Amino acid sequence: QVQLVESGGGLVQPGGSLRLSCAASGSMFFIYAMSWYRQAPGKQRELVALITTGGDTSYVDSVKGRFTISRDNAKNTVYLQMNSLKPEDTAVYYCNLRSAAGTAWGQGTQVTVSL
Repeated sequence: QVQLVESGGGLVQPGGSLRLSCAASGSMFFIYAMSWYRQAPGKQRELVALITTGGDTSYVDSVKGRFTISRDNAKNTVYLQMNSLKPEDTAVYYCNLRSAAGTAWGQGTQVTVSL
């Protein structure tokens, strides 16, 4: 069983930056991809960024050029660097891991972008 623990959320002013981290532990094998989702109040959860085991990345259009996903395989950790943050980026951000054993979710970390 895989456990995911996110950290790095908080309150930031528009135009600011945050870096989210997600540390994975437990039984991990044949990992396909790790990703970040977010869910704003009253909205559906959406995929923000994804990185495959091979290092390929993809992003939702609204964050392209502002967010960067990366991973440290030695630490089983995935990061989301968020720059030029906007109020519409406010949401709970969730880490996700897909492997041959199934899908795991973190508990979520709140990101609030406001003056």
